Amino acid sequence: MTPPSVPAESPDRQPEPGLRADAERNRERILAAARRLYAAEGLGVSMAAVAREADVGKATLSRRFATREDLITAVFADRMDAYAVAVTEALADPDPWQGFARYIEAICAMQAADRGFADVLTMTFPAAKALEERRADAYHDVVELITRAQRAGYLREDFTHQDIVILLMANAGVVAATGDAAPDSWRRLVGHLLRAFATPGTEVPPLSPAPASTALYRAMIRLGRPGSSTS
Repeated sequence: MTPPSVPAESPDRQPEPGLRADAERNRERILAAARRLYAAEGLGVSMAAVAREADVGKATLSRRFATREDLITAVFADRMDAYAVAVTEALADPDPWQGFARYIEAICAMQAADRGFADVLTMTFPAAKALEERRADAYHDVVELITRAQRAGYLREDFTHQDIVILLMANAGVVAATGDAAPDSWRRLVGHLLRAFATPGTEVPPLSPAPASTALYRAMIRLGRPGSSTS
């Protein structure tokens, strides 16, 4: 007796509801695992490590996120939105200098809270179109923020938008180097930098206390361990 034929699956056929639910659960597990690893260790984490943390196979990870850039874009979409909001809020401040200073503090705080995002703000990802478009949109507002503060006479005339990138690189280095040994060290750095950027007579925020010598010593010991890295 010939068994009944089974209709071939059409390429347009939708997956069963159970399969869709499993796929979505896997996607969320991967994103949660990547967020944890990136926040703690930065973007140097491998895709294989993300798969292990999420307890999924490499093939499953590849089906959900074909490239590292796809994963990074998904993980940091909300943080890029927050970054753009920080610029918008700074521009809305009627005091050009206060808006500029608060923007610097806000983005450096974002870096301190998440090592992965600290890396995102100091790297480019040409293949991650959505992420780079969001960054480009925010960039134009940053230029306007700088121009407003300079026109008001509060920000040095020789400060340029490239200095924002240098600042973020410096802060990312401090965040990575001090880790949980001296987690507020970045605030001290930002305070000194704002003093360097301001014109004479401009009111600047109070300087945060210096980290304890013992805290910095612990950070230095951690950096000296084999395999430690600030990248």
